[in-house]
Amino acid sequence: QVQLVESGGGLVQPGGSLRLSCAASRNLFSFNVMGWYRQPPGKQRELVATITSRGSTNYADSVKGRFTISRDNVKNTMYLQMNGLKPEDTADYYCNAVRTEGSYWGRGTQVTVSS
Repeated sequence: QVQLVESGGGLVQPGGSLRLSCAASRNLFSFNVMGWYRQPPGKQRELVATITSRGSTNYADSVKGRFTISRDNVKNTMYLQMNGLKPEDTADYYCNAVRTEGSYWGRGTQVTVSS
């Protein structure tokens, strides 16, 4: 059983920063790809960023240059550093991890960007 637990969400003003964490119950090398997704209010879930087991990253155009995905293989934790936050970044953010046996999701953490 794989467990993913997100943390770090909250309320932040426009232009501010947050760092999300995703703690995994397995060694990160067991996952081919890990990523962050978000679901804005009333909208569908969308990709934010992904990182492979080799460290290759991919970002949605809307967050390029503002968000950075990373992983700490010692702590079994993935991060999303979010800078220059905008109101349109408001969403529930979910951690995802994929390995041969399947795809796993965390329960999400809420991010609200508002003045």
